Amino acid sequence: MHHWQEVSVIDRNAPVVNLLTDSRRLQCPENTLFFAIKSEKNDGHRFIDELIERGVKQFVVSNPDVFHKIRPFTNVILAKDSVEALQLIATEHRKRFNIPVIGITGSNGKTIVKEWLREMALSRLTVCASPNSYNSQIGVPLSVWNLDASHQLAIFEAGISLPGEMDRLEKIIQPTIGLFTNIGEAHQENFPSQKEKAKEKLKLFRHTTFLVYCRDHLLIHECVLEERLETFQKIFTWGWHNDADLLIKNITRNGNHSEIILIYQGCEQKLNIPLTDDASIENALHCLALLVVLGWDLERAAHDIGHLHPISMRLEMVEGLNGCTLINDSYSNDLNSLEVGLSYLIRQAGHKNKTLILSDILQSGKSPAELYERVNQMLKNAGVSKLIGIGPDIASQGNAFTLKKYFYADTPSFLASFPLHSLRDEIILLKGARRFGFERIARVLRKRTHETTLEISLPAIAHNLAFYRSHLKPQTKVMAMVKAFAYGSGSHEIAALLQHQHIDYLAVAYPDEGAALRNAGITAPIAVMNPENDSFDLLIEHNLEPEIYSLAILKRLHDFLIRNTSIGQPFLIHLKLDTGMHRLGFMPGELAEALHFIKNNRHLKVASVFSHLAASEDPEDDQFTHQQARLFLEMADEVSHVLGYPVMRHLLNSAGIIRFPEYQFEMARLGLGLYGLAHCPEIQERLMPVSRLSSVISQIKRIPHGESVGYNRRWKAPRETLVGIVPIGYADGLRRELSFKGFSVRINGYKAPLIGAVSMDMCAIDLTDIPASEGDRVIIFENADEIQHLARLLNTIPYEIMTGISPRVKRIYVMD
Repeated sequence: MHHWQEVSVIDRNAPVVNLLTDSRRLQCPENTLFFAIKSEKNDGHRFIDELIERGVKQFVVSNPDVFHKIRPFTNVILAKDSVEALQLIATEHRKRFNIPVIGITGSNGKTIVKEWLREMALSRLTVCASPNSYNSQIGVPLSVWNLDASHQLAIFEAGISLPGEMDRLEKIIQPTIGLFTNIGEAHQENFPSQKEKAKEKLKLFRHTTFLVYCRDHLLIHECVLEERLETFQKIFTWGWHNDADLLIKNITRNGNHSEIILIYQGCEQKLNIPLTDDASIENALHCLALLVVLGWDLERAAHDIGHLHPISMRLEMVEGLNGCTLINDSYSNDLNSLEVGLSYLIRQAGHKNKTLILSDILQSGKSPAELYERVNQMLKNAGVSKLIGIGPDIASQGNAFTLKKYFYADTPSFLASFPLHSLRDEIILLKGARRFGFERIARVLRKRTHETTLEISLPAIAHNLAFYRSHLKPQTKVMAMVKAFAYGSGSHEIAALLQHQHIDYLAVAYPDEGAALRNAGITAPIAVMNPENDSFDLLIEHNLEPEIYSLAILKRLHDFLIRNTSIGQPFLIHLKLDTGMHRLGFMPGELAEALHFIKNNRHLKVASVFSHLAASEDPEDDQFTHQQARLFLEMADEVSHVLGYPVMRHLLNSAGIIRFPEYQFEMARLGLGLYGLAHCPEIQERLMPVSRLSSVISQIKRIPHGESVGYNRRWKAPRETLVGIVPIGYADGLRRELSFKGFSVRINGYKAPLIGAVSMDMCAIDLTDIPASEGDRVIIFENADEIQHLARLLNTIPYEIMTGISPRVKRIYVMD
């Protein structure tokens, strides 16, 4: 290719598994190709030294001045443009796959439609989808690079802000099926009209087989006809318009649900969804139309869509000051996203007065008078009682608003002048364009909480589940472990996601964990691995299925059932067999008496038998693993023979699913692998990281040479030192043993060593020569390598790192 030249290529066969543009996301240095991209805000070339130190040996650069940094045994390619090089590589990679590829564009709804589609499709197919909102000139090629031979379907977003951008994205994605969600106000300033913007977006679908859109969007339909797309591909539309292939007959909203009556190919279909706002209904119907195009039976598709749930993408609701509730939706601000935010405000308001803090709406393509007159109407329709407008444009149109109103030129003026104590017992929607810095308002308005957070990526968990399922036979069930607060991730949130993914079983450690899941609305079967004598009532009340590991607990459970329940359906139990782990479980010589007892008591029925492999991840112990499996088979056969009915068998854990496929049996258990941690590097590369533990810099201070930091004065400054105080300590899960072990956190891409002893609620870091400010985010870990590194420093295992994160650390569930 003429877009680059080889400068130093030592090994032409060096493997490239990961494409990297952000040095902070490095996971596997030996398999990574780094693209040094120069932008207005940053220059990737300045991170080359650090990446070489961390083991990266392959680079694409556009600045020849960095050649002096390159060391021997490093592959370097000089490109005219690093972004263009990235796109060319992704384009060639995409050509290797002949699978259905859905390309999604539009002004709003791209990410939620993609995530809902992925959730539903993962129950049938292995899916490659854009992570987060990777829909840009950089995000799209990174997304497409994730395609591999295991994928049966791909779903990619494409977003543009300038003319000409979609041509490049179309070549990368090469979609076979297209969805045009809608056309709105975003990025209108770069196009002479909405029609021209719509035509630019339609370029994504030049070579698709199918194009899906809502027939009621007249501008989109007009552009499709003008571009003569219907002559080259099949068009599938939905909507109220009589020409629509999937015709809406009626929509009825009832509380938190909507009932939609549809006509397709002359047959009526009812769709019930737990969503009521217009944007969510539109997104759900986009999904339904795409599933029909993919060949799904309409009734099955409608059933799956009926189980959709609204997942916060960028919007977060938190407790605010003075009894207020704060809805923080300050990621973007246009008319369409404002409508979505107001819908959410209405749903959550209850009896509280509704207040909107709104910045100037940028890039709308409308005159200020027309724009804010429409905004006023939207606020009236939503029942908003108070508006706080921030920005010169909205302030200049103050007369357009007919409600209680206050205006400020900018965010600092508002924070300096507005009487915050007057906000009391209200629900406040914070909606602002990013340039207005509304995160400062959010910090002031939210009730003071712990600033350390654990972010959990729900799409990553869904991806990891799909990966392990792809290594199981279609008929093999999966039991997902959500014990110990879902390995620190938050039980009911994870369980709700897994239930939506059609998980066969969930497993918890104790009955109260199972009861909490039931109270949170989880209906999937739940096994309890450690039932307790004084919690048998919870088992009965919440339909939980206990592990039975001894004759004594079997008899106690039976006696409880006789005393406290009427005779009905047999109570399901799971027999734990000890095949060599030697923790809980029936030894071979103890099983016969238990089986005789069960056979003679119709109150009990065995749902499954299982055992734990002691060393499934260790090749040196494979002989012992096979020995365990042989003993398990003998004991499981005895169970079925004595009881006279078949029972499910499960032996494999996450590592076992990969290493011992011959022992899949009827079910397998998925634990740590679900949460993004694998037993070997090869599998680790295929998983997505789930958790990100971070805090902030509370204070920065400069201390003289020789001064000490922390308890016992064990650390003393070797020079004048800039010290950062971070509010995370051993009560949060940052173990005290990390003190003086060379552990570093990351701030703005730089490593900052831990100094002094870790305290209960805080720690100190060395910020000397690091560009940092108070309030900057501090990353403790955000990928598997960093969790494994922590475990090695502490001479422990990743399980302990994850489960050791305190419940007081705020969990944030991320869908974007």
